[in-house]
Amino acid sequence: MNIHKLSARALAVPALAGVLLTASAAVASAHVTISPSTGQADAYAVLTVSVPHGCDGSATTKIAIKLPDDIVTVTPTRNPLWTVAVTKKKLAQPVTDEHGSTITERDDTITYTARTPLPDHQRDAFELSLKLPDKAGQTLAFPVVQTCQKGQTGWTEVAANGQDADSLEHPAPTVTLTAASGTGQDGDHGPTAPGAPPTGQTPPAAASPGADLGVWGLGAGLLGLVAGVTALVQVRRRS
Repeated sequence: MNIHKLSARALAVPALAGVLLTASAAVASAHVTISPSTGQADAYAVLTVSVPHGCDGSATTKIAIKLPDDIVTVTPTRNPLWTVAVTKKKLAQPVTDEHGSTITERDDTITYTARTPLPDHQRDAFELSLKLPDKAGQTLAFPVVQTCQKGQTGWTEVAANGQDADSLEHPAPTVTLTAASGTGQDGDHGPTAPGAPPTGQTPPAAASPGADLGVWGLGAGLLGLVAGVTALVQVRRRS
């Protein structure tokens, strides 16, 4: 087979892979997303919901973010271009918060309404401060309804068990809860710094600059001695 054809085929494979990756990234960036997409269970976090475009070219006028049932209270960040409102929902059973107060209702939906419609070719982001539930391994969905001057888009689809979330046309933003990072056992006080020796071991002593200079000086002296002896031998032979 012609070597040029082999080269062309070899180059075509990574080129095709690059096109597919770029297309996948472009599709993902077109969705309403939430970041970070992972968070530590039973810890506080600030989540950012990003809206990258309007509804089929129409400017966005409202963003309604539905909170998971496991989240009781949320503090939304102010956005000068939007008004914000919190809709509450009565709890089936009252709960006691960490301060000992009894809570009978939870924050259910955070709604941002644009003072001036967000143009289709511009993006905006909305921050939510909250405490994540203590359920490591669980994935929380934050369905978003995007209302525009013309039309509405519901980013509310949730992948079923075993289903690829990337296959959904309008996926709901999600956050996966991770286990709390441990502090280690048997006197281990956390991860060691890059390049540090394992806990309990003494790092090897580093060579001092003076020792290096002494080695170089000794080497230079030996070379000088050899050169001197060689010159003396040659002079004696000539005489």
